[in-house]
Amino acid sequence: MSEVRGLDGMDDKQILEYLNKKKKGRFSKKIVIFIILINIIFTLAVMYLFLKTGSEPMALVGAWFAFTTVELWSLASIKKNKEDNDNKEDC
Repeated sequence: MSEVRGLDGMDDKQILEYLNKKKKGRFSKKIVIFIILINIIFTLAVMYLFLKTGSEPMALVGAWFAFTTVELWSLASIKKNKEDNDNKEDC
């Protein structure tokens, strides 16, 4: 309710911009949660394989976590660049 009160002095365009900014990042949050979940699943699968076979697939583990780290890092840099561009446009 307090957020609605803050919109009283805004015109329609400002309200739409506010709502669009609020929606930004939902997709990236879903991607981050998805990557964390698949990392947990991958870790459990590797632990199970290690239990059954007695050997750890080191190259696969290294490649997997390198891939997911790069994906998260890229997502963060894209978001940072968008925020920087939005801040420049506001000035």
